[in-house]
Amino acid sequence: MPSALRRALQRYIDARQAALVLARRELGVNELDARALLFVADNPGTRPTNLREYLGITSAGVTTLIDRLVERGAVRRDIDPSDRRVNRITLTIDLNTEPWSALTKFDNDFEAAIASSERAESERFASALDALTAAVLKG
Repeated sequence: MPSALRRALQRYIDARQAALVLARRELGVNELDARALLFVADNPGTRPTNLREYLGITSAGVTTLIDRLVERGAVRRDIDPSDRRVNRITLTIDLNTEPWSALTKFDNDFEAAIASSERAESERFASALDALTAAVLKG
């Protein structure tokens, strides 16, 4: 029988995933596009190589994905001023305004819930979760 902590983490994962499925449906984007947009939001000016590695797709796949997002007006390619062979990818949409805020609503609401909780409690939970994750990764 799974522990209470594991069940709680699974509920979090399921709730976040359901929120993203709903957001993707509302926006008409696929899972890869949504993950790419969230990655670029967290890493403005990222290189296509970084996005490719994060998503685990081929170079051709990331080029097609970026082309699709550029065509949709969600991102732009900028030439790196220090190395003209390199493109940098930047969002052209605002994830804090509708309709795009649907992608970040769950995370923003969760962050607000954390902010309204006891700071020491959330820090203890974060430390415990990091320690448990590290223990599993050590094998």
